[in-house]
Amino acid sequence: MAVTADGPPILQPGAPGEPTREISAERSRALSQTRHTAADTRFMQHMIVHHQQAVDMVALIEGRTSNPSIIAIGGRIARSQDDEIALMRDWLIRRGEAQEADDLHEHHGAGGHDHHHAHHGHHASDDPDDVPLMTGMLSVNQMRALAAAEGGEFDRLFLEGMIHHHEGALIMVDELLEHPGAAEDIIMSDFTGHIVADQMAEILRMQNLLRDLPPAEEREAEPHSHHHHHHH
Repeated sequence: MAVTADGPPILQPGAPGEPTREISAERSRALSQTRHTAADTRFMQHMIVHHQQAVDMVALIEGRTSNPSIIAIGGRIARSQDDEIALMRDWLIRRGEAQEADDLHEHHGAGGHDHHHAHHGHHASDDPDDVPLMTGMLSVNQMRALAAAEGGEFDRLFLEGMIHHHEGALIMVDELLEHPGAAEDIIMSDFTGHIVADQMAEILRMQNLLRDLPPAEEREAEPHSHHHHHHH
């Protein structure tokens, strides 16, 4: 394949049944700067917040479990999510977009009393700390429960929480792709494809780990895991 003057050719897959088109590096640079939609931007802003929670969850592993499988998958998840957060921030900066979405300014639900929670009428609880910031994220109270757990109970909550969290990322990609013109940006379409493949593989691995955990009744720690230490 001929190398063009401005660098090696970059392949752009055609529509199904069409041949892959070769595009010059210059054109690919132009493409990487243009053609992004408001939905793309919002997806990136939200996915940064979503990914950050996975990193926060992994940070809880130390001192709470000695299960080597959990430690290993946790490290792998934190590394990939950190890399992806850096890529998403870079994507937003290059396009002159804000790093944070307007609707997510109440960092990790700390404020809890603002309008964001008003439309979640279907939640049984009135406690805003029970309401996750977005699909597939853990609520403040779920994060507290994870932080309060240890040993086998931590392992189970971590795996269940992270599987739910990863499934949330897949839902976010699906919702993005429903928008006309979304993810046409080459970087964006590569990235969403990468997220889907990565998270699906990790979900399967975690489901296997979850299946292999000893059942709860074999663990002494179970009965008193229900009283929370912090009732406000």
